[in-house]
Amino acid sequence: MDATVAGVEPAIRARNVGVRFFTGRGNVTAIQGLDIDVAAGEFLTLLGPSGCGKSTFLRVIADLIAPSSGQVDVLSTTPQAARQRRDIGFVFQDAALLPWRTALQNVQLPLQVGGGAARQSCRGPLELLDMVGLKERANAWPHELSGGQCQRVSIARALVSDPKILLLDEPFGALDEITRDRLNEELRRVWKETGLTILFVTHSIHEAAYLGQRVLMLAANPGRVREIVPVELPGERTLAVRETPEFVRLTAHLRHVLATC
Repeated sequence: MDATVAGVEPAIRARNVGVRFFTGRGNVTAIQGLDIDVAAGEFLTLLGPSGCGKSTFLRVIADLIAPSSGQVDVLSTTPQAARQRRDIGFVFQDAALLPWRTALQNVQLPLQVGGGAARQSCRGPLELLDMVGLKERANAWPHELSGGQCQRVSIARALVSDPKILLLDEPFGALDEITRDRLNEELRRVWKETGLTILFVTHSIHEAAYLGQRVLMLAANPGRVREIVPVELPGERTLAVRETPEFVRLTAHLRHVLATC
């Protein structure tokens, strides 16, 4: 999906974005010259070797890191303004649930801090837990939940403030393969139901191909765009698509590009 070709204002526009960190060993260029448009409602996956700037780019969009050069527009405004409007939800690799709050209370948290009550999803916290398949575990404590269930709670929490953009930084990386597959299906269903713009960082070639409409492939040292690969698979897909020749060709191409990053 190309936001410019589609004739719509992109949800995210990055132009010549660079990020440099200053350390005791000198300057480190995490990202250099990154350009991309992400259309509203698009599911974009980010794939590349460790240290290529995938997570850093998500943090720039979320206003957690300021770019050293270039410009990022989020919903036609600055990342800071989008963050202040609560237009951005973020899910980290660690679910980071508060252990003294139940699953439901963790989902409710954004509505109870930082003026969150002024911005709430049309789906209430319990309905969001139901959407991620955890309504029956609403009163469970984090230590009573599996890793996959904790990440479902984290996704529901990220959605409770009704964001327009959802950023996910390797949220399923620590899970077993079967749980990961199940959550891949759940996430695509949530995306279809909500119409969110989603950016999803992963190290898994199969996950990037299955989830995304496009794959942003980044090379390392410094982090830069290596290729933007369209995913020419059915919009409605199940895990069975991974057995098709089209999927095999796509993942083979991604693997080849990744080997040159």
